[in-house]
Amino acid sequence: MHYPASSYAPDWLTVPEDANDLVASVWPASARRDEEGQVIIGGIGVGELARTYGTPLLVIDEGEVRARAAAVRDAFAAAARAHGSTARVYYAGKALLNTAIVRWVTEAGLNVDVCTGGELEVALAAGADAGILGFHGNNKSSTELERAVEVGVGTIIVDSEIEIERLTAITARLGRTQRVLLRVNSGVHAETHDFLATAHEDQKFGFPLGDAPAAVARIREVPGLEFAGLHCHIGSQIFGAAGFRESASRVLDLHELLLADGDVPQLNLGGGFGIAYTRADHPTPIAELASDIVAVVAEGCAARGIPVPALSFEPGRAVVGTAGVTVYEVGTIKDVVLDAGIRRYVSVDGGMSDNPRSALYGAQYSARLASRTGAGQPVLARVVGKHCESGDVVVDHEYLPGDVAPGDLLAVPATGAYCAPLSSNYNHVPRPPVVAVADGASRVIVRGETIADLLARDAGVGQ
Repeated sequence: MHYPASSYAPDWLTVPEDANDLVASVWPASARRDEEGQVIIGGIGVGELARTYGTPLLVIDEGEVRARAAAVRDAFAAAARAHGSTARVYYAGKALLNTAIVRWVTEAGLNVDVCTGGELEVALAAGADAGILGFHGNNKSSTELERAVEVGVGTIIVDSEIEIERLTAITARLGRTQRVLLRVNSGVHAETHDFLATAHEDQKFGFPLGDAPAAVARIREVPGLEFAGLHCHIGSQIFGAAGFRESASRVLDLHELLLADGDVPQLNLGGGFGIAYTRADHPTPIAELASDIVAVVAEGCAARGIPVPALSFEPGRAVVGTAGVTVYEVGTIKDVVLDAGIRRYVSVDGGMSDNPRSALYGAQYSARLASRTGAGQPVLARVVGKHCESGDVVVDHEYLPGDVAPGDLLAVPATGAYCAPLSSNYNHVPRPPVVAVADGASRVIVRGETIADLLARDAGVGQ
């Protein structure tokens, strides 16, 4: 049966045929409902997970991460091979980083990209070979750089003139040679279906294209630095290759210019490949995206009469985003009467402390009752958190079964990327545990915080 959409619903959100359906593109491949209507992920029910670990709870489907890591690896390798080149894939650790994730992606054949000293230490603690790590960041300290050179980080992505000089001093003092890429701004910013191309990109990362030749010349004259090529990242949650086409054209002009004075063996085009957060999202399949992007580079190189360099890419969200599902318990329900109808506010026991993306970026998510199959006419709901903040929204717009009630478990899919890493203790709410599921078993991979953990940091306790 169809029900009329609320006038407060956005155009992209339609009333579902079934407010209990699990849209395949948004959930892990293992997600299903059992005969009682409970959501099962990785072979284990959310009810059992909630009883064992409490809520809120971030559930990561290990099989989904491993499968997506392998798919990304194979897609770019095949695309590069078709044009006589090679492709290396770095997992962008900022999306979600812990020792388990590092082990899963490296076992799938991926390298790892880190961007702080802390992320570097997590990767090393997981047993990753430092040689497969790439180190990003616009303000890497001398201490961080020295640690990276000492342990043998494979590639440092240089972001400023100051950093070049810091590395010059460090490599001389340690008697080491460090491989580096130069990060450049192509003036292209891509976001989902659209991209913007300008002469200059106003951001904190990298070198303007016009400043890059001098920076490369400086790197090439330093005995302790090995110039390995260029890096360019154009944005996040990108659908399609249009932005990459424009950016690659500009970067390849620089690449060709630099070849006059030496080798430019590698081109790293970053990541930002999109996933589905709602049923309205239709991201480009990774194999198609890889084929299109590599073809763009190959065509550009052929037009300039230069060989296709070794390529690198840095997906993060595309590997872990869909693997994550956050489970909450519903606390209160409130129907707010507005001029053109009613909006139902469904409050859960987490919120912007475990997922600030809605508040930060206006990110859209989906939600489903997870402990049972709901009944009743679908109602337009806003899922909100428990924090003392009006912007504490988890899911801005969603149709939920009309009988949603306190005590129900609610699941928000596609929370594997940029939720746990951005989490906080706002209002002194402890951060939830991260639990891996696979083949009907579960285990904690990041321990949840307790109130005792929070009080332990307060130097005034007990005085």
